[in-house]
Amino acid sequence: MKTLIIEDEKIAANNLEKLLKQISPKIQILDKIETIRSSVNWLLNNEADLIFLDIHLADGLSFKIFNEIEINTPVIFTTAYDQYAIKAFKLNSVDYLLKPIDIDELRQAIYKFEKIHTSDNSTKLDYNVIVELIQNPGSSYQKRFLINVGSKIRSVDTENIAYFYAEDKAVYICTKDKHRYIIDQTIEKLETILDPEFFFKISRKFIIHVDAIEEMHTLSKSRIKIDLNPPCDSEAIVTINNVSEFKNWLKGNNQNYKS
Repeated sequence: MKTLIIEDEKIAANNLEKLLKQISPKIQILDKIETIRSSVNWLLNNEADLIFLDIHLADGLSFKIFNEIEINTPVIFTTAYDQYAIKAFKLNSVDYLLKPIDIDELRQAIYKFEKIHTSDNSTKLDYNVIVELIQNPGSSYQKRFLINVGSKIRSVDTENIAYFYAEDKAVYICTKDKHRYIIDQTIEKLETILDPEFFFKISRKFIIHVDAIEEMHTLSKSRIKIDLNPPCDSEAIVTINNVSEFKNWLKGNNQNYKS
């Protein structure tokens, strides 16, 4: 079975490849791709029997791939979305795996693929319906993140994260119980997959959870300095352009959230 993995989180992609090899030596990983553009170029010149596809890629929603080229290859989505969004996958006969991927669930998905999909029996999927549900505010935000801890992989629930911050070309998670981990994400991408009811991007360096705000101080030029809990060595400053939206967010008015 020739398989393509489209996933921009290296930890998740490598973990999926490892699990697939454990399931069967017959599964061949043709490539691991991180972006929509690279995926389109690859699929125009190559063929796979099965595609594992993450929804949020570095350059946007992966559904854009289907807008640019016709794909008849069966797809198994890998997703961290909540139950509301998962219903959309079920209703549209789409196979999916909830991150972090469990090897038994992966094995069942492979079995389902082998049983249902044949060379002369491909399923036409309504991706537009899924996109509409995914983009519906409040319907689907990331619930957990995969991180490397030494030689182990750990799952961190989003509800346990106090804030994200960028430092020395790396992005870190700080949990509410004071643990810090490097994460294979950018602040820009995190902004698109976190629930804006609880998280706000105060600057290019910080995305904070509302519960992480210990105290706030007004600085010159109307900027706001935030004392975080747990504390952070880097200063958390709400930049001038974000102050108005930040105040609205604190009031619970995040319908037009954008930073």
